[in-house]
Order: sequence, then C-alpha cells, then structure tokens
Amino acid sequence: TINDETVELVQPYFEMEDYTLMHGKKVCGNVAGLLSWTQAMVVFYGVNREVLPLKANVAKQEGRLKIANAEKEKAQAELDEKQAELDKVQAKFDAAMKEKMDLENDAETCKRKMQAASALIDGLSGEKVRWTQQSKEFKAQIKRLVGDILLCTGFLSYCGPFNQDFRNLLLKDLWEAELRAHKIPFSEDLNIISMLVDQPTISEWNLQGLPGDHLSIQNGIIVTKASRYPLLVDPQTQGKTWVKNKEQDNELQVNRISKK
Repeated sequence: TINDETVELVQPYFEMEDYTLMHGKKVCGNVAGLLSWTQAMVVFYGVNREVLPLKANVAKQEGRLKIANAEKEKAQAELDEKQAELDKVQAKFDAAMKEKMDLENDAETCKRKMQAASALIDGLSGEKVRWTQQSKEFKAQIKRLVGDILLCTGFLSYCGPFNQDFRNLLLKDLWEAELRAHKIPFSEDLNIISMLVDQPTISEWNLQGLPGDHLSIQNGIIVTKASRYPLLVDPQTQGKTWVKNKEQDNELQVNRISKK
C-alpha cells in the first residue's frame, strides 16, 4: 500500500539529524527498529517500483516463450517429418547416382571395348590383302610341296659326302632338271636350310659350337634329320665339339679307338 505520497511525507524525517539508527538506539530499541524499518520500506519501495515492471515483463516474456516453445515444438515436428522425407529422397537419389555411375562405368568400358574392336577391325582389314596374297601363296606351296619334298629327301639321303659346290650341282643342275622333265612342280628358289630347320634351332647350334656358314648348317641338318647315323670327317674337330655340347645332357658316351 506504499505509494509516492507516503514516501514524500516521510522524506522530511529522513533529513533530520537525529533520525538515525544510532540516535534511535539511545532513546529506545523499539524506536530504533521502527526507524530502520521505515528507511528500509522506502528503499524497498524504490526498488520494487523498478522491479514490478520487470516482473510484469518477465511474465509477459514467459508467456511469449511458452508460445514460442510450442511453435518451436510444432516446427520441430514438421522438421522431423520433412527430414524423414528428405532421408527417403536422399536414399533414392544416392541409389540413382550409384546406378548412374555404374551405367557410366559400363558405358566407358563398352566404349573402350568398341574402340579396341574398331582398331582390331581396322588392323585386320589392313591385313586382308596380305592374308589373301598369303593364302594364294599357300595354295601354290601345296602344289609345289611334292617337288620340294623330293629335293629335301634327296639332299638328306645323298648330299652328305659332298662339298658345297657339288651339292648345288646336284640340287640345281641335275635334280631340278629331272623335276622339270617330269613336270613335277617345285619351288624355283627353294632354300633347303629354311625348309628343314628353323632359325632358333640354328642359333642354338651356333651356341653349341657349330659354325654359322651354309655348309656347316647343312651338315648339322643331315646329322639331325637323316635316318642313318652320320659319319663325320672332321679334321678341325668343330663337328666333334658341337656333337659333344649338343648331346651332353643325353649321357653321350665317347669312345676312342687307338691304333696299335
């Protein structure tokens, strides 16, 4: 019930010199308590006058806060609902993106395969002319095969004892003339060496000590291809060295015949 008028009426008392707690105690303890109480009420009134609007404002703000919290809860519920929908959509999106990446990878793989296939087709188309020509050559070789085999078997059977010049005489001048006379097809440029042995075998023979000239290679062919065992006339011992190296893994036995 204190108001501004009451506070104004007691202000003159507060300005008196003897209106203090100390003077009140000198007169009477109860008076001192009353004096202190009046001062405290005035101070309370001044403080309360500022606090009351704050309390009212707090109550008002609490009401707003309650409304805001309710709105917040409602908005949070909507947010949770939307987040659930977003999660579902995100899951579909991730699945679609994965499918897209798989399709892109498959398309890239297919593209590389197509490019490789195109390159292969282009390369094969470039080989078509050569294959056609080679096919024709194979047919011609088949026709000439009988004569070529006759020359090779004659070489293996009869040319062993002779030197290079006489071997060429037999092959080119005599036997080829007989084939022509009997109209047996054969290769005019027949290479006996390439017909009877491949290049890796020749290289292996060279590593084993056989010389690389044509006569030595021909002798190596006769040694390895002829049906009869060879007799080597070998004053330089090159053939002996080659045979030992060639057959060392086959438990070759070497016998020496001494003259008495």
